[in-house]
Amino acid sequence: MPPLFLEAGDRMMLVCKTCRNTYKTSEPRWRCECGSLLDLDFQPRFDIAKIEARMPSMWRYRDAIPIDDDASIVSFNEGFTPIKEVEIAGIPVLFKLDHLFPSGSFKDRGASVLVSKIKELGIRRVVEDSSGNAGSAVAGYCAMAGIDCDIFVPDNTSESKCHQVTGYGARLTCVPGTREDTAATALEAATHTYYASHTWNPWFFHGTKTFAFEVCEQLGWESPGTLVAPVGNGTLLLGAYIGFIELMNAGIIDRIPKLVAVQAAACAPLALGTGANFSATIAEGIAVAQPVRGQEIIDAVRDSEGFFVTVSEDEILRSLKEMVSQGFYIEPTSAVVCAAISQLAGKTDLQPPVVSLFTGHGLKAAGKIVKLLAGG
Repeated sequence: MPPLFLEAGDRMMLVCKTCRNTYKTSEPRWRCECGSLLDLDFQPRFDIAKIEARMPSMWRYRDAIPIDDDASIVSFNEGFTPIKEVEIAGIPVLFKLDHLFPSGSFKDRGASVLVSKIKELGIRRVVEDSSGNAGSAVAGYCAMAGIDCDIFVPDNTSESKCHQVTGYGARLTCVPGTREDTAATALEAATHTYYASHTWNPWFFHGTKTFAFEVCEQLGWESPGTLVAPVGNGTLLLGAYIGFIELMNAGIIDRIPKLVAVQAAACAPLALGTGANFSATIAEGIAVAQPVRGQEIIDAVRDSEGFFVTVSEDEILRSLKEMVSQGFYIEPTSAVVCAAISQLAGKTDLQPPVVSLFTGHGLKAAGKIVKLLAGG
């Protein structure tokens, strides 16, 4: 079978966000020589007839995913997750069930593309830091690709996620202190090992952007009016924003949705400011006090005419209990969007259709959920 995607190297390059230096995508590079973040300048292609003829996975958008060689693709045929309508405080919300991915979270979108690129570059060992889900995803895809993997997590990470990482054969290091301490430890390790970061590495976002492609296709190639998404490091929100922009630039949709970014009030640097005092939150997946791409997240929300929302621990817990009672066994981080929608009902117009997602499966934090549901 001939390649589905040709001449990729002629239509993409890595670009520094600060000094604007450029690099070939054949280089094993995850940040600029000046130390700044890199973005991927890439021209996707969309042929709807071809897309709809392919199998229902995120790789049906093959021509819009920046991997040169089909042989490098690392995939479980993941993606194209179901959409289920759920009514929250009288508002019908279309939820993408991204907690049903192979490793149990939407991070598989980014991991599939990032690890495919790592394989394409011939890299044999990587490091990654995570609050759990991204580490699990990268570890799982590295296991499939035969790539050695070191994962760093905070020492309060859910036990189930830690077991999942080691089960895949990755080396796990639990770092005392904050999520930022974990990131600093991984950055030090990345001075001599390729950094498979879901925040620094631009390839990850070109996996999470497939969320936007799937949503629009499932809505009949129309854009939603509003996307409500949890935000820590912003890998889903920024990826979706990239995807919606690409679809709009291709003339497939005529607008991008209003982006509603949800943070736990206990840790809300983008909603409340980086100078605020933060504490622990049951939504561990978004407990990020210093998002690497924080300004990008703010810019994307503003460009969409969206806004930030914060939700309390009590609101998160109530929403978690409500969703579990309806049969959605999700981790606490997934419940923040439900809490935000309940809070906004009757106060703010959420332009329909309203789309959100369940980011991670409850089995990823089963021990914590048992205690939370029992009131412990």
